[in-house]
Amino acid sequence: MLTKVAEQKPWMNRRQFLLAAGATGCVFAPPYERAAAAARKKIKITDVKCVVVRGTWDWNLIKVETDSGLYGLGEASFGAGVKSTILNQMKPVLMGEDPLNVDKLYTKMLVHGAGTGGDIAGATATAASGIEIALWDLCGRVLDTPVCNLLGGRFRDRIRFYRTTPYAPNVEDMGSWRELVAKHRSDKRGWTAFKFQCDWIPLRADPEDKEPGHEVYARNLTNKDYDRIVRAMQTVREELGPLADMACECHWRFDVSDAIRLGRELESVKPMWLEDPVPPENPEAMQRVSRAINIPICTGENLYGRQGFRELIVRQACSGVHIDVPKSGGLLESKKISDFAEMYDIWTAFHNLSGPVATAASCHAAAAMRNFRVHEFCERVDWWEDVVVRDTPYFKNGYFTIEDKPGYGIELNPDVVKAHLALGETWWG
Repeated sequence: MLTKVAEQKPWMNRRQFLLAAGATGCVFAPPYERAAAAARKKIKITDVKCVVVRGTWDWNLIKVETDSGLYGLGEASFGAGVKSTILNQMKPVLMGEDPLNVDKLYTKMLVHGAGTGGDIAGATATAASGIEIALWDLCGRVLDTPVCNLLGGRFRDRIRFYRTTPYAPNVEDMGSWRELVAKHRSDKRGWTAFKFQCDWIPLRADPEDKEPGHEVYARNLTNKDYDRIVRAMQTVREELGPLADMACECHWRFDVSDAIRLGRELESVKPMWLEDPVPPENPEAMQRVSRAINIPICTGENLYGRQGFRELIVRQACSGVHIDVPKSGGLLESKKISDFAEMYDIWTAFHNLSGPVATAASCHAAAAMRNFRVHEFCERVDWWEDVVVRDTPYFKNGYFTIEDKPGYGIELNPDVVKAHLALGETWWG
């Protein structure tokens, strides 16, 4: 309407423009009216609830309620003590607060967690991340806008996903790998990228560690292991074709020299990345691997906050940071990590073992990141998408599309949630 008024009288000065717009009653369209009302009378947090759903892993679903009747939905990553931390440590410090002060409240939760014998990682950071996700959804509902618009706006409307696959039922049978690839390529959700479990191949081929050189806690690979892994990944590449994107997972199981040799032997497969080749606590070791192979390294799923990623990024020890949003700090902290990584020409991908609430939230963060590439999907229950209700399909052609809806554009399906509550849990409705 403002544009229409201006087009009718392009010669109007500012005062005439405002008078004309005011006469039509359209200076504030409905979304702005709600935002102004919220600014005039601050809403307050009245409750924080958490219920655990037994999904692929345990999903800590969170609800932040206010005195206005509006609420926000969030999800924290799985882990021992997360729900207790949310309800017993975080909830008390949030009561009566203005939920629009998201960054302040996230900081307050971390300060309180560290000050009560906790830390700024582990369950403390995970609990704070899940609540932060709920706060952003609440902000979007209050301001009647998608959350990504509150994070600086969007670079993209669609978020690409890669499908994490399990290991083949028989890791030494190449036909079993071909069947695995064919199954996931034919998925109706239309995945365009995939990840395969390299590190599990020796473990499944020799589960009792009977072969010479195999020990349960050692980080080495034998010549036979290299041959098994390379043959399997070559088979996957042949089945996918030369252009499809595939990643190779290592789960931090190898030492530096073995990771380097494996990376070099996999170069012909042309993976989009080698994931977590060495343990995450030593960025110097990751740097050595990254410098020695011609495959991008993607890592970071077990790091927390900007400080956790700082040394990895400054050393340029990887090609991509792999952020787990409902664990590493929530939406805004993840965007800060991504922006920092971009300064060193390091791209961002999202690790994700969570349910559809945290996944939708992560997509809004991804939409607001310039150098974002791809988001993980790992599903082991066939009702994963049914946990939430949204106007359009959750996935289409391998992408999640941001809807023009307040918050994350989702609501919980209470029937599905109640049907899959963890033992001893009670629905909050």
